[in-house]
Amino acid sequence: MKTIKLAIAGLFLMVANATQAQVSINVNIGNPPAWGPVGYTEMEYYYLPDIEAYYDVRAAQFIYFGRGKWVRTTYLPRQYRNYDLYGGYKVVLTDYHGRTPYTYFDRHKVKYYRGYHGAPQRPYKPRPVYGYNERRDYKRYDKHDKHDKHRDRHDDHHHHDDHDHGRGRR
Repeated sequence: MKTIKLAIAGLFLMVANATQAQVSINVNIGNPPAWGPVGYTEMEYYYLPDIEAYYDVRAAQFIYFGRGKWVRTTYLPRQYRNYDLYGGYKVVLTDYHGRTPYTYFDRHKVKYYRGYHGAPQRPYKPRPVYGYNERRDYKRYDKHDKHDKHRDRHDDHHHHDDHDHGRGRR
């Protein structure tokens, strides 16, 4: 009877361990970017039809054709620096697994032409808002600007004012 209980406990531990290993594999696929479409957490690639480029979710890299070859980079190339990743349509490549999604570029380019839009998409996180930040750390800002020539002249001007007005200013 003890042997059967030990065998069952061992089998349970092996199944639990295999399940844990499976979970680890799924978790490490890659985190989608903030601008990625909601609902596709385990996808490997997006195709961006407006700029004819791919995004590798696992490696967090863009893949585009430049200088006669396919290039992988962390940032989009200069000609696309103003491209709106939040607003642009992302085709989630559900049927491709590998390292070279551009193998099917000729098909993707025709099927998902520039301007292509399928079902509406929402990004994982809201678009960041740029502009005035009320909680700006001005001391840190000043420290970084102290080598600015205009700022140095401004500081010299205040320095002279302090000497000119002396006692009355604090």
